[in-house]
Amino acid sequence: MTDWLGMLAPPRAPRPELRERVLARALAPRRRWVAPLAAAAVLVLALAGSAWWAYRRIGTLTAERDGLVARVEALQDTVATFIHGPATRLIQIPVSTGGRVGAVTIFDDSARHRWLVRCDGLAPNARDQAYQLWFITDKGMMTAALMPMDEDQPMVMALEMPPPARGHVLGAAMSIEPRAGSASPSGPMVFHLQL
Repeated sequence: MTDWLGMLAPPRAPRPELRERVLARALAPRRRWVAPLAAAAVLVLALAGSAWWAYRRIGTLTAERDGLVARVEALQDTVATFIHGPATRLIQIPVSTGGRVGAVTIFDDSARHRWLVRCDGLAPNARDQAYQLWFITDKGMMTAALMPMDEDQPMVMALEMPPPARGHVLGAAMSIEPRAGSASPSGPMVFHLQL
């Protein structure tokens, strides 16, 4: 009845090799697990990589945090004992280095026998030079600190005063010395102050 207008082509049998291919494909076991397995493998690798990156990043941040905690504790100690301590005396010394005007500020904590020294506006040293801070004692000059300043930034340091057996501190001085320091002042004096 479908051929009542004669429009249909006469039916033909498929070629034998085409028939075998179609039947082989239809009867072959389906490999639907390959794509999900590949996707799962990619997901596992991505998660493992992310976990490794997170572990390393957490380690780095923990180390940075520990360093910052130590700095904050040191600053709190500085503020509590040096700046706000009842036995602290403030000494500000104007200085001129390399044509620049700056200042050296000493917080003298006589109760704990420590100094907090802040240097502002000092010219950076030449490669072979450093600033050297001296204690002036009743037994002569004694080195307090060697301060190579390679950058144009303030420098802050806490210093223990020498024990009384090595001399009573009567003042402070700063000179420009060789980078390794000197046993006694030999370079130009930045300041010399009796307290």
